[in-house]
Order: sequence, then structure tokens, then C-alpha cells
Amino acid sequence: MSRLWIKICGVTRPQDAVAAVELGASAIGMVFFARSPRAMTLDAAYPILRELNGKIRVVALFVDPVAAEVRQVSGSGLFDMLQFHGDEPAAFCESFDLPYMKAIKVGQEQQENEPIAVSTRAKSELLLDKIRDYAGAEMILLDSFDKKVPGGTGKTFDWAVAAAVRRQCGVKLVLAGGLDPANVETAVAQVQPYGVDVSSGVEARHGIKDLQKMQKFVAGARGD
Repeated sequence: MSRLWIKICGVTRPQDAVAAVELGASAIGMVFFARSPRAMTLDAAYPILRELNGKIRVVALFVDPVAAEVRQVSGSGLFDMLQFHGDEPAAFCESFDLPYMKAIKVGQEQQENEPIAVSTRAKSELLLDKIRDYAGAEMILLDSFDKKVPGGTGKTFDWAVAAAVRRQCGVKLVLAGGLDPANVETAVAQVQPYGVDVSSGVEARHGIKDLQKMQKFVAGARGD
């Protein structure tokens, strides 16, 4: 099995980006969504990223942005991938000059399609239908659905659903939603995803990462 892909999201400080590199994370994420407590701007991102020199993949996260916002960020030369965490259609995600990851919320489809499906199989089928809409995505991220916030909820979802989806599709599946140093090893063992994505689970407070939590998360994720 290939080495687990690990993304540390919601990075806002140079020392957290450097720590992610030193710990062997695969990517860091920066949030370009003004309502997020981890929101970044290009001006703030420059001094953090210019010293990394390509040592780690850098992902720019958006939630239902306008195209001009995405082009400004993607054209900066600082980012390697885009992440869309809202209700963006596939055509929009594919209209930029960088590969993209599409986040799909586990539970959203059940709420939008009555009657609510309760079986793992039914839930996974609804997710697979959504995933098929984003055939051009480099990765698909499964996150917990919360109608109040688009991500970073700190809440887990039923990993059996993610495992069922992973078994039935050939995409690079990234697991998110409430992962932390205490549960990531179990999550990886159960789902066997391509990668994992963490934000609040390795924080001291919003946007401020905790080095010990980051260390334990990476070690747990990779079974070290």
C-alpha cells in the first residue's frame, strides 16, 4: 500500500507550515473563505509560503467563490491545488489552471433526498452518485455535513459509509471530519483511504496549530 497522504488544513502561521514539512505531511491547506476563523488572504499567505520552496504541496480552499477570487489565488504561483468545499458544480471546479479536490458532505444528500436513507449501502450510493459528477477531480474528500458551517466542524461521521464508498469507487478518497490524534489510526484502519485531512483536530485554538497534536496525528495516521 502506498504511503498515506496527509494534509494539515487551516494553516495561518509560518511555524505551522514548517512543522508540517518537518513532520512529513504531504500537504498544507489555506482557507480563502472570509467567514472562516482560519481565513487567509494572499497578502498573508506570501510570507508563509515563499520560504517553503516546493517542499510540500499547498492547497487553496474555497467555499462557493466567484471565479475572480479563485483566479487571483491560482495565478499567484503559490498554490499547487484547489479545494472546493461548497456546492460548486464540476464545470466551475474544472475551469481553472490547477488540479482540484472536491469536498462532499456525508449526510447532506440524505437531508436533501426524502425519505432519509438510513442504511450504509443507501448512504454510500447517494455519495457515489455525487462523486461521479466530479470525474475530473484529482481527489474526493469526504467531510461531515453541518448545515451551519461548511467545514472544520470537529465532528465525525459514520466511517462505515466512507469505507463502503472507497470499496466501490476508484478515486483517491481523502477522509476528513473530526479526525484527531486519538481516532485517526482507527479511522485509517477502518476506511483505508488514500489520505486524511485534519484542521481543528490538531489545533490549540482556531488557526493556531499544536505541535504535539500534529506529531501524534501524523504518527497515528501512518501507524508509526
